[in-house]
Amino acid sequence: MNKEQFIKLLEEKGITLTPLQLSQFDTYYRMLVEWNEKMNLTAITDEEEVYLKHFYDSITASFYVDVNKELTLCDVGAGAGFPSIPLKICFPTLKVTIVDSLNKRITFLQELAKALELKEVNFVHDRAETFGQKVDYREKFDLVTARAVARLSVLSELCLPLVKEGGYFVPMKAAAANDEVEKGKKALQILGGKIVEIHSFQLPLEESERNILIIQKVKPTPKKYPRKPGTPNKLPLE
Repeated sequence: MNKEQFIKLLEEKGITLTPLQLSQFDTYYRMLVEWNEKMNLTAITDEEEVYLKHFYDSITASFYVDVNKELTLCDVGAGAGFPSIPLKICFPTLKVTIVDSLNKRITFLQELAKALELKEVNFVHDRAETFGQKVDYREKFDLVTARAVARLSVLSELCLPLVKEGGYFVPMKAAAANDEVEKGKKALQILGGKIVEIHSFQLPLEESERNILIIQKVKPTPKKYPRKPGTPNKLPLE
């Protein structure tokens, strides 16, 4: 996806990027490649691939969830900042918190936010399991996202405790989401979530499958979740 295609396809979805936003994406790409030489941020470094598989792919969440207002968004295990930083560039009024367990990645994201002059972006070095038990963050967010971090039964335990009642958990998945949804039903029920919609589509140009799940928080999460670090992965709620 070249930049012209990126601009055009977003315009078709009602997102018109300003020269400032385009230069932010440009800087983002440059810094991603530079830092990737020192640490493992992404296996994708070709510019057209980054624009398609990282930038555009991240923004697809906004096609199905209204993020064009002052929502609080938490991105769990954001890695190199996906999907939250591309969303923040497109929708500057979003208030973003990113949690990641690797301090080196947090350092990259802090430097990136500085270079892009992003406001109201908060970075936290922590395990999702301990982060979800902290009073300052628990059930405080309108929207919680995660992109291809873990299977749904595990991811729900890491993310739903952060969503406020009435808010949404929006996991972004590649193929085989139906199987995950089936296995994740029990976890969602225990943790207070309910699937409202599942959007399946193909990424433009390369046509690989993508699934975006819209899960509403319908009741509070029991206090014992998330469990201790490592437990959700070892003993998923299935």
